[in-house]
Amino acid sequence: MNQTILGHEPRKTVRFLLLVLFMAATHVQAKTIFTGNVSFVSDGDTLWVRPDAGGPPRKLRIDGIDAPEICQTGGEAAREVLRQLVLHQHVEVTIRRNDDYGRGLARIRLDGQDLGAQMVQAGQAWSYRWRRALGPYAAEEAVARQSRSGLFAADTTELPRDFRQRHGSCHDAPR
Repeated sequence: MNQTILGHEPRKTVRFLLLVLFMAATHVQAKTIFTGNVSFVSDGDTLWVRPDAGGPPRKLRIDGIDAPEICQTGGEAAREVLRQLVLHQHVEVTIRRNDDYGRGLARIRLDGQDLGAQMVQAGQAWSYRWRRALGPYAAEEAVARQSRSGLFAADTTELPRDFRQRHGSCHDAPR
């Protein structure tokens, strides 16, 4: 009886390990890195990049920042600043993963400079907060707040997630 138990134990262990490896592999996404030209800017943290290698433009959200909703105070200004910075410019893109809306969450570099850091330091976006963490651009946000740049010129700015909770998405509004 012990041989039967011992004989099946290693197979069960191997099957379990294979299952764990399979599950882990399906959740791992390799980073996608490419270069291309910005063809459109939707809002202060979303843009479209046409890859140099060809294919359709890719819709991307700048990873690590949260710009005001387009219908929120400051939304149009944030979009315009992003347009001025990158529209028709050549950028380097590193996509970490896709968000819930199918956009690639990407770090984007323009002339070697981090676009997310530029938008936050200009006061056109917040460093993306998660739970109690102040986000990857907390230092840039502190500079923008100190100098009262962009969104931080007024004391009444509202985080986009709070705005969405109170008003819903700009896309939900009747047109």
